[in-house]
Amino acid sequence: MEPKFLGKPTNTPIDELDTVPAPAGLDCVTMVSDEVTALGPVNRQPDFYTVKIEYVPDQKCIESKSLKLFLMHFREMEVYGEALAVTIRDKVVEAVEPRACRVTVLQKPRGGISIEAVSSFRWSERWNER
Repeated sequence: MEPKFLGKPTNTPIDELDTVPAPAGLDCVTMVSDEVTALGPVNRQPDFYTVKIEYVPDQKCIESKSLKLFLMHFREMEVYGEALAVTIRDKVVEAVEPRACRVTVLQKPRGGISIEAVSSFRWSERWNER
């Protein structure tokens, strides 16, 4: 499948992830962005996050431009960081069907408190759902 957003002149936020074929012998992929924002559900003030996505690919990898555009779509959404970790994990699992995935969302300190939320997935969980 040809990526939809790679090489295209767009910076419009999207709600999907493009994939590229995973090369043989690839053990793990780690992608980090410290430019993620979302609105706090109570006060609608922007919260700033660092998002770290780690996954063990099977057949597909996340195409990085689509990840950038996907993460941009949260900037106008009202969401807690904990839910953000789960939402991103679910989208990664849906798009690339990894053997394992771990998403860590670190909220920049507000009122002196930072919050780290982690959501994980393992291949064996897929079979438990069926």
